[in-house]
Order: sequence, then structure tokens, then C-alpha cells
Amino acid sequence: MPWARRVLHALAIVFLAILFLGADSSGARYDKLGNSMMCMCGCRQILLQCSHVGCQVSDGMTKELRVALSRGDSEDLVIQAFVQKYGETVLAAPPASGFNLVAWVTPFAVFLTSLLLATMVVRRWRMRPAVVSHETSSLSPGELEGFRARARRETEL
Repeated sequence: MPWARRVLHALAIVFLAILFLGADSSGARYDKLGNSMMCMCGCRQILLQCSHVGCQVSDGMTKELRVALSRGDSEDLVIQAFVQKYGETVLAAPPASGFNLVAWVTPFAVFLTSLLLATMVVRRWRMRPAVVSHETSSLSPGELEGFRARARRETEL
């Protein structure tokens, strides 16, 4: 009967795995959705992190969230219901579509483009041949020494 014991152990492991994998799925969904929305009381905080003592707005919103999840609504449906009721400002992060996508991508695109242009300019400067003057001075060593002596006299304190 060792095979019966193995089968019993395998069934127990499968049962426990199913139990633990699905045990906190509603709590995880609640946390995920609650942390993806803003409290609309004006505190500018995440819904589940609203620090106002007795905040009736966050209490009402979390109750709405719990009711929607208990009905079995999908995450997208819950988010859309909150957006319809409170507007897009209820979202902690704007959706990556339309103008919001442009607003997120443009600064990075401008930075990379300017970096590329600066690199091209510096490379052109480095490739330019150095200008070396092969002319010799038209001053005689005596005249040059006279100018140096005059500069020393005029700059002495």
C-alpha cells in the first residue's frame, strides 16, 4: 500500500497548492486596484494610503471597490467605473495612450536626439585638422626682449 500513501500525499499537496494560490487573489486584486487609484478627497494620495483620519471619501471609495470585487467585476471594469464616476484624475498613473503617451515619450526622445546631435558636433570638431601656424615671428630677439621688459615694468606693483 505504499502507492496509496503516495497518491494521498500527492492529492494533499495539490489541494494545498490550489488553496494557497487562490487564497489571497481577491486581496491581491484589492491592493492592486486600490494602489492604482487616487483618493478624491483632495489629499493627492493613493486611495489605500490616504492618511486623513476619518476620511469619508476614501472610506466610500474603498467600499465601492470591495463591492465591485465581491460582485466579481474585472479589474478593467472596476477602473472604468471609477473613471466614469470621478474622471481620469482618479488614476494614479495616466493610461499609456493618446496624448498621455506623447507626454511620456517626448522628453526621452528630445534628450536622446540632443545627445545624438551633441555627439555629432563634437566628432566633427575632433575631425577638423588643427590649425598650426608655420609663420615665424617678424620680431628680432632684441625687440621681443624689449617688449617683455616693458611688460614687466608696467605690471610691477
